[in-house]
Amino acid sequence: MPLVYAELRKIAAGYLSIERQNHTLQPTALVHEAYVRLVDQKHVQWQNRSHFFGIAAKMIRRILVDHARRHGSAKRNSGEKIPLSAVVDLAFERSDQLLALDRALSRLKELDSTQARIVEVRFFGGLTGEETAEVLGCSPATVKRRWRLAKAWLYREMTSE
Repeated sequence: MPLVYAELRKIAAGYLSIERQNHTLQPTALVHEAYVRLVDQKHVQWQNRSHFFGIAAKMIRRILVDHARRHGSAKRNSGEKIPLSAVVDLAFERSDQLLALDRALSRLKELDSTQARIVEVRFFGGLTGEETAEVLGCSPATVKRRWRLAKAWLYREMTSE
């Protein structure tokens, strides 16, 4: 458990380090909330480390999006266009950008759930291409190709909002 906690805290700290300076969530609180949600997973057959961190990525995404909704709902529909670098480089400084990504990911999931899952585990879980391939049961080359397509699709969606 200490190794898992340390890894989750590292992921949370890395993500929160690129958030706005006055963000009210701290890495420890994010990890604790993710842990509580992970413990409630009663029907999951944990396959390996990558599988666990893939599910943890989904939990972290939900926590951050829920937090952004609670604290930034007034800005949600500002209509501001977001450059691809903001999506790719994880340069979210405001909750409205995170909410825009969440909306775009929901639309992408309707079209291609695998691409949405790749974005989720790479972006929110911090997994490498190889780890993502292991979680999804496909080759690293497939992940790389679909990651490029997903980024391009997200760019188009987020700049057209």
